[in-house]
Amino acid sequence: MSVGIDEISFYTSNYYLDLRTLAEAQQTDPDKYYVGIGQEKMGMAAPDEDIVTMAANAAMPLLAEGAGERVTTLLFATETGIDQSKAAGVYVHRLLGLSSNCRVVELKQACYSATAALQMACALVARKPDSKVLVVASDVARYDLNTPGEATQGCGAVALMISAKPRLVEIDPEVGNYTEDVMDFWRPNYRATALVDGKYSTKIYLKSLKKAWENFRTVSALTFNDFGHFCYHLPFGRMAQKAHQYLAKLNKSALSPEQQEYQIEDTLLYNRAIGNSYTASMYIGLASLLENGKRSLAGERIGFFSYGSGCVAEFFSGKVVEGYERWLHRDRHRQLLDARQALSYDEYLQLYRYPDPRDGEHHDLPAVTTGRFRLAAISHHKREYVVC
Repeated sequence: MSVGIDEISFYTSNYYLDLRTLAEAQQTDPDKYYVGIGQEKMGMAAPDEDIVTMAANAAMPLLAEGAGERVTTLLFATETGIDQSKAAGVYVHRLLGLSSNCRVVELKQACYSATAALQMACALVARKPDSKVLVVASDVARYDLNTPGEATQGCGAVALMISAKPRLVEIDPEVGNYTEDVMDFWRPNYRATALVDGKYSTKIYLKSLKKAWENFRTVSALTFNDFGHFCYHLPFGRMAQKAHQYLAKLNKSALSPEQQEYQIEDTLLYNRAIGNSYTASMYIGLASLLENGKRSLAGERIGFFSYGSGCVAEFFSGKVVEGYERWLHRDRHRQLLDARQALSYDEYLQLYRYPDPRDGEHHDLPAVTTGRFRLAAISHHKREYVVC
């Protein structure tokens, strides 16, 4: 029985900062970002947006025509948690009108946890093939101003419907894992922004790719040359390019520039316009591949490398299903990106510095987002979400 991704949808804020604007403010060359890290824009969440509103907006299109009635579990992956106890997915559950018999769990392990959710979802569906599991990954990536990480900020959410006999990608059961206790990127409870050792994190990313791939090869008959495309975790586009060159070298495969472009370039397109979305990034990359491929991908195998700092990594594979094109949300995604509003540098700073109330008193939030769901207020330590 095949199990995998039946449908995929993503969402990002209606605001973005062009990295040319950031470069001008910093009096530096825009190619430092456009070429150096392979990024062009970064999404900025509105004051009334957070991981819950973005997640609900991403998932809503997957619940059309009664599809939500078969959802028995909602798995919410994030590293931008809003509560130490209550799962952010419980808010999403209400906003989407899911059944009261649907379980909800939040998962955390840096940017890796969406892959953990995917694998758990596949196992649940394999156990009960007539059910569906909704996996949602949602994050807001924030770093301190005037640091190397500033240009790699972003925000976004992705929703995956997992089912038997999927219409998009069949996920293979064989996986390669790697875990090591390292401090390359972390965010203590008392900080709103992450701490990053950039060079070390890149080193650990590549080490984890090597180890996860080696573990994958012990359990799978697939070799490097069996894959038509690769999706990598995308803190920034250049990281995927570097990772792919490294994996090709490990496998003694001399990739031409044209081969490298074919295998990963289409996965980078949406990320360049959205920026880092942590747990959602690799799967937004998958949506980008499926929706921007220059020829049919039906029957091709995709290699996935998921990395979460700290660190946990996984390499796994999937096969694109015949007829997948009919079930994509390509037009809606492109309209979403085209309709966004560019920010001036001062407007970017205003959004970045918008107050994050933590005193438990009543705070109404301005209605700014163009999405279906918004955070309307925080009152008595409670977050109040509404449908627009």
